Amino acid sequence: MSTEFTKITSKDNSLIKLINQLNNSGRSRKEHGLFVIEGLRLCRDAAENGYEFETLVISETAQEKYGDDILLLSKQAKKAYLVTDSVFTKISDTKSPQGIICLVKREDVKHNIDPRGRYIALENVSDPSNLGAVARTAEAFGISGIIVSSNGCDPFAPKSLRASMGALLRLPVIVLDDFVSELKSSGLSLYACVVTEALSVTDVNFADGCAALIGNEANGLTSEAIAAATPITIKMTGRAESLNAAVAASIVMWEMQR
Repeated sequence: MSTEFTKITSKDNSLIKLINQLNNSGRSRKEHGLFVIEGLRLCRDAAENGYEFETLVISETAQEKYGDDILLLSKQAKKAYLVTDSVFTKISDTKSPQGIICLVKREDVKHNIDPRGRYIALENVSDPSNLGAVARTAEAFGISGIIVSSNGCDPFAPKSLRASMGALLRLPVIVLDDFVSELKSSGLSLYACVVTEALSVTDVNFADGCAALIGNEANGLTSEAIAAATPITIKMTGRAESLNAAVAASIVMWEMQR
């Protein structure tokens, strides 16, 4: 493992261009098998949860400020680079960068669905902030894992990872290409969260071996997903017609573990 830092001073360096591609494109993340983690806390979370660092990139200011932490991270990285502060601003996805980025192998770890587990399943959820918020709540409530459809937002996108405060690095995340059919064959009891008249979530007996399905922010669950599950709803007495996807998921997860 490397503890020697190679210096980069040009924003036109190929590594700098690659990081920008990975930050901005889910397709690039899949093609290169890498994703970007930025910030000391997230990088340490990844290291502690067994993720393999291909590359560590730090700024000159970070080297001075976080010396001991950077030394530990560098020992787990295959390659380590030191860049000027001005170059780091070109690859940072945050407004106030700490000056630490790790490129991590995106190995599609095949987490198996535990037939006795309790899952939150997100179909076509498009906002990474919602995905991150759901992950944080799922971890807090002891949910077994998160199931997401492959055409929803990328769990490895920078915004998803930041919004989850590292929870997406610690929880099993299962990506399904054929969301409905794979859930139907999982052996789990499925509950579809809808805004129409349905069984109240407070009356559901969420036994071991279940998944609650939450749909897209604008369109909700597809008709196929609803047909494959028992429809449930969160009773509301106010004038709002629906809840934010992350809020609805939080309420359902609380009931699942209550």
